[in-house]
Amino acid sequence: MKTFAYFGMIFILFGFTSCIEIIDDITLKNDGSGTLKYSINLSSNKVKINSILALDSLENKKVPSIAEIEAEIISFKNKLDAKTGISQVIVDYNFTDFIFKIQCDFTSVSALQTAIKEVVQELSKEKNMPELDHNWLSWDGTKIVRSIPDITTKRVNELKPEDIELLKTGNYTSISRFERMVEKFDNPSATLSKNKLAVMIRTNPYALSQNSNILENTIYLSPIKN
Repeated sequence: MKTFAYFGMIFILFGFTSCIEIIDDITLKNDGSGTLKYSINLSSNKVKINSILALDSLENKKVPSIAEIEAEIISFKNKLDAKTGISQVIVDYNFTDFIFKIQCDFTSVSALQTAIKEVVQELSKEKNMPELDHNWLSWDGTKIVRSIPDITTKRVNELKPEDIELLKTGNYTSISRFERMVEKFDNPSATLSKNKLAVMIRTNPYALSQNSNILENTIYLSPIKN
């Protein structure tokens, strides 16, 4: 999902440049409602993360404490939970293994996008965020169009070669699930589940940072049976 993917990449590029597992999982019902699940797993590099969190600053940027990170997570959860069309918001965070998960139900993809854009804007110190102008989900009852925002390659290109290699070892998995069968999809890198009710695309964070279009996909569903 676009905004979570954006912040997931920011999380990587501003210090936690290592093996990372991201899963972006959306279930869409026939009426357009559904459930979003998003997780970031940094457990394979918790030693490095703990060493960074022990610093006062990194590259002239203040390193937040665990308490500050937790407060931001709780604030995000509470603000999202209060938005129209959003319910059952669940946030799970583990500062031992550094695994972060968020889940919410939505009444429509429009409600989901609006809610997340509003929350991100409310929490951001930036007044102008061009990334929020983009709609990363589109649903017309027969097909869904998914994408994520353009992510600058500048920060990646400034990384040490060994850190870039670590980004290449991670995984970003995007999953779309449905109540009825998938007829076809446009992204040649995507795979269809055996029951034809889900489509998956898998890449790595480095490839995604270089080409955000790699996860774009239009998925066409079979007609609803009367």
